[in-house]
Amino acid sequence: MSLKEKLSEDLKQAMRDKEVVKRDSIRAINTMIKQIEVDERRVLEDADIIKLIQRGIKQREEAISQYSAASRTDLVEKEQSQIDIFIQYLPKQLSDEELESGMKKIITEVNASSLKDMGKVMGSASKAFAGVADGKRINEMVKKLLA
Repeated sequence: MSLKEKLSEDLKQAMRDKEVVKRDSIRAINTMIKQIEVDERRVLEDADIIKLIQRGIKQREEAISQYSAASRTDLVEKEQSQIDIFIQYLPKQLSDEELESGMKKIITEVNASSLKDMGKVMGSASKAFAGVADGKRINEMVKKLLA
């Protein structure tokens, strides 16, 4: 079952179960998908949808930081509940140990020895860990290993 089909089935189930937050979150994902498909006139694959979901999570995290600064706990909770649902549609994220061992292999492959080589490592790592680790975690791991 493709990710798009799973979203469609889960949307129907959320509507039957009257789960408003889940329904609205899935609709937000579907809106992002439709916008890209209409604008670019192409059908999105699962990998593209995963990137969109990650972007949606990042946007909501930024909103949370702004709402927190404004002491709007009601909006923080709403955004956090959407993030929790978005995460359900991402592949299982790598643990820190798995990410570290994978990063060590990449660092060895590209002959990186210092932070000056960070660009080479990040390019390879971003492709290798697409969908299973976000860029922020990859970046932090590269800095930790090359420092």
